[in-house]
Amino acid sequence: MRILIPLWMLALAISTCTDRGRELFAPGQADWEVHGAAQWDFRDGLLQGRADSAEGFVMTRERYTDFRLELEFMPDSTINSGIFIRCAKQELSATDCHEINIWDLHPNPEFRTGAIVTRHPPLAHVNTLNRWNTYRIDCRPDTLKIWVNDTLTARLANPGLGSGYIGLQASGTGTIRFRNIRLYP
Repeated sequence: MRILIPLWMLALAISTCTDRGRELFAPGQADWEVHGAAQWDFRDGLLQGRADSAEGFVMTRERYTDFRLELEFMPDSTINSGIFIRCAKQELSATDCHEINIWDLHPNPEFRTGAIVTRHPPLAHVNTLNRWNTYRIDCRPDTLKIWVNDTLTARLANPGLGSGYIGLQASGTGTIRFRNIRLYP
């Protein structure tokens, strides 16, 4: 009996450490939907948004409050993209959502990749064009922290906007690719 308890505790510890989170925006899942004129599809396990002078987004059907969102993304040099969190409605808004930008070449450097648009300029400039990158977004009641490729790019105290939807954007002209989109408590 003494051996069984430590083995059980070890198994629990290993399963906790290897938590893969909840997959978001996966093919065949009914917990998200497409909005707007951009084209969204899955190719080779990647969620791909293509815009041709258009705007569109995918958005969860469920609202989320406190979480860590991790994903990989690859923008081409022309796309305006972003991750929208805690959206009050199922629509994109820099005032009713936190817009975490993906746009290295934004005309206003305060809104480039890594920024929380209209709320926090990037603390560091990370170049992301035409290669795979990571976003880690830690959304808590009193703090919102953003990392691009393990570099802290934003820390917003008392971020407001409680529970809300999560969306991914494709706007303007170009292609954005996402993979390994995972949500953790």
